Amino acid sequence: MDIFTKCAKFTRAREAMEAGIYPFFLPLEDTEGTEVTVNGRRTIMIGSNNYLGLTTHPKVRAAAIEAIERYGTSCTGSRFLNGTLRIHQELEQRLADFVGKDAALVFSTGMQVNLGAISALVGSKDFVIIDKDNHASIVDGCRLGTGQMKRYRHNDMNHLERVLKELPEDVGKLVIVDGVFSMGGDIADLPNIASLCQKYDARLYVDDAHSVGVLGGGRGTAAHFDISDQVDLIMGTFSKSFASIGGFIAGDSEIIHYIQHHARSFIFSASLPASNLMAVMAALEIMENEPEHVKRLWENGEKMQKGLEELGYNIGNTQTPIIPVIIGDLDPMILTWRLLLERGVYTNPVIPPAVPPNQTMLRTSYMATHTDEQLDSVLDEFAQTGRQLGLIPEA
Repeated sequence: MDIFTKCAKFTRAREAMEAGIYPFFLPLEDTEGTEVTVNGRRTIMIGSNNYLGLTTHPKVRAAAIEAIERYGTSCTGSRFLNGTLRIHQELEQRLADFVGKDAALVFSTGMQVNLGAISALVGSKDFVIIDKDNHASIVDGCRLGTGQMKRYRHNDMNHLERVLKELPEDVGKLVIVDGVFSMGGDIADLPNIASLCQKYDARLYVDDAHSVGVLGGGRGTAAHFDISDQVDLIMGTFSKSFASIGGFIAGDSEIIHYIQHHARSFIFSASLPASNLMAVMAALEIMENEPEHVKRLWENGEKMQKGLEELGYNIGNTQTPIIPVIIGDLDPMILTWRLLLERGVYTNPVIPPAVPPNQTMLRTSYMATHTDEQLDSVLDEFAQTGRQLGLIPEA
């Protein structure tokens, strides 16, 4: 059989495109954070991870431009060889201090952090235990490792304990969990997870991709619960609250040193350019010195949770400014997405296998920079669309 036969048989996406209901890879013609241009129309963006709205902050823009003028556009090599700048190391120490750890290591993408760190740490005699709703990068990192992966039901502490209890005592154990779950917006039960890790001699790795800049005054899930000393490794990304691209992992210096010399996605990737590093540095300074951004983010999230619930929408168990609007079946969800887009509201459709067939949703997320007028407009469009489609009760 020709290896490319599967490509010709993959017709689902093309059929959706031809029907005008394909919701992915939409090209944005312009973006100003809270608003984007789609097909020539100004659209309110509630499908971004730009939680603090810093991608358009003057200080962040200026830092990136200044870095390009000084360092150029690329380091043209891996960190392992010629691609380490002094500012890589400066940022790593500042990030470690920010999340309360000894040391940190900066990768070129968040995906590479999980691929590299997990596969480096989990050896053939080790076990890695993950929440079944963890991000795909965690799953792939576990698969790249040579150990055994176990899963527990989402945020189910009784099931996690059963999994840990069944493992041999004399093996390495690493529990990995998202701090904030990217689809549902709920927060990991980190205090109880940490307690179970201590009870069963397991190490704890928290993916704070959607938590840094959001929880704990911006410092993440462990800071939110005031248990930073009980978490061994904290991972974060720069493509969300830090308004750049890349990622980092922080922990004890000897663990970070080991990852630095064993993570293949780190050693064999080109390093992060100075412009991205300096954008992160500027965003970090804003988080440290201007707490009003995090405060405003939560005000906006709470406003939208209340508003969508009052309209009659099912928003699941969210506890954060990530708010799923659970529609149910696929066809009405796609129709809702399309009508909202036509009315100037950008959302993210989530379809199987990411969710069960009867749990399709529109993932919405909010920024500190959304205005009350924008959010009121979004709620108005959700009201009109939901009533038109019979998803919510009439007023």
